[in-house]
Amino acid sequence: MKKLFFAFVAMPFFLPLTDAFRQESASYLFLTSAYADDDDSDSDGGDSDSDDSDDDDDDDDNDDRNDSQNQRSGQSSQGSRNSGSASGLSPLRRLFGGQNRQRQEQTSPRRVAPAAPLPQFASSEIIVFNISPQDLQNLLDDGFSILEERSVPGGTVRSHRLSPPSNTSLEDARDAVRSLPSGGNADFNHFYRLDRGENTCVGQHCAAFTLIDWPDQVADLSNKCESGIRIGMVDTGLNENHTTFEGAKIKVFRLADQERPASKASHGTAVAAILIGQPETRTPGLLPDSELIAVDAFYRSGRDERADAFTLVDALYRLAEEQVSVINLSLSGPENSVLALAVNDIKENRGIALISAAGNNGPSAKPAYPAAFSEVLAVTAVDKNKRIYRRANRGDYVDLAAPGVNVWSAASVKGAKWKTGTSFAVPFVSAAAAVARQNNPELSVDDVFELLKSNAEDLGEPGPDPVFGAGLLSVSALCGS
Repeated sequence: MKKLFFAFVAMPFFLPLTDAFRQESASYLFLTSAYADDDDSDSDGGDSDSDDSDDDDDDDDNDDRNDSQNQRSGQSSQGSRNSGSASGLSPLRRLFGGQNRQRQEQTSPRRVAPAAPLPQFASSEIIVFNISPQDLQNLLDDGFSILEERSVPGGTVRSHRLSPPSNTSLEDARDAVRSLPSGGNADFNHFYRLDRGENTCVGQHCAAFTLIDWPDQVADLSNKCESGIRIGMVDTGLNENHTTFEGAKIKVFRLADQERPASKASHGTAVAAILIGQPETRTPGLLPDSELIAVDAFYRSGRDERADAFTLVDALYRLAEEQVSVINLSLSGPENSVLALAVNDIKENRGIALISAAGNNGPSAKPAYPAAFSEVLAVTAVDKNKRIYRRANRGDYVDLAAPGVNVWSAASVKGAKWKTGTSFAVPFVSAAAAVARQNNPELSVDDVFELLKSNAEDLGEPGPDPVFGAGLLSVSALCGS
């Protein structure tokens, strides 16, 4: 009797909780289903000549803003669906502390696993420069195998890509090759990547040309000293059919492994457009009447886009055979002994000026190569207010600064976009070096480098410094401009 009486008295209190539980269960089933079916179907789309959007996959700050806006929108709609009373919480959730849980759900950030570091070199390859036939045969006898052999036309320079024995570590394999009389330059097959950064500028064109005193009218420079300049470039592929290249003199070679996914055209198109974009297009270049010889040495491995040292060396010699006066290297990676030998030979024996990116790894990062080789002119990036790019490498190897933050250049398919990174500062210096060589053919590569540095606008600490080098590039003394 007592049990029956207790049930009769308690029933009015438990019925609302039971109903609330059913409502809460239904609500959670709905949310789980809705979010499980929700995927990111937004497409970037292509750029057009009537807007400033882009078709490539650079990391834009807008992505972060959109993510946070979508996250806030999702939290707001989730809260409205969960509300079951005037306070926004059902009786059951209030009874068991649902308010605290909801607050925690709204304020706790989503945990994202850190990305794995990108590989620095090929996992089972050794490269060596000009090894003797006898030493090569000794390696083959010891279990090494030849993956690839490349020779520069004329047969004076030869490089090998080798696979070590299966029971030998890569470091031991390198040491074994280095121990041979002609194998001292052997090294890992290091990877080199593009020095592009995030893009932050919106609005009007950033006045990069004006910043370095480039002639206001491209025709003025063309009439004075531009005719006949031939510039080399090692980069990704580029879109030769972009409107900015209509009428341009351009030749493209692809050297990367044809069995691997081809590089994207975004980076190479932007760098090439800064150099030779045609005057009547949205992205006029610095030297539109010059000839550009571009080598695509990059390939894709998942989300990684890279060139290996073996192919990079081949690209340098291919451009040397094309008799370019300057080679633009908007890329960076680790030090490599085989690449060091090739760089020295290209500069000292072929008389070609090498201009490379200082790197985007931050102020405390290690020196980036090939920029840090003494034979190469290293370029860092500044914004329109002459402030250093916050992610630029610093060090005594930095030679010059040039516009590299929010530089207006061609997008990969059509149209244009703001570009940021030390990569996009390099073509300004490459163009200036090409003009200086054309106007002063008697000057050596070192003389040209000294000319550019002596005419630079000193920034930062007085004299050369690890942040800006000799200072901001200025072309006011070139060709009487």
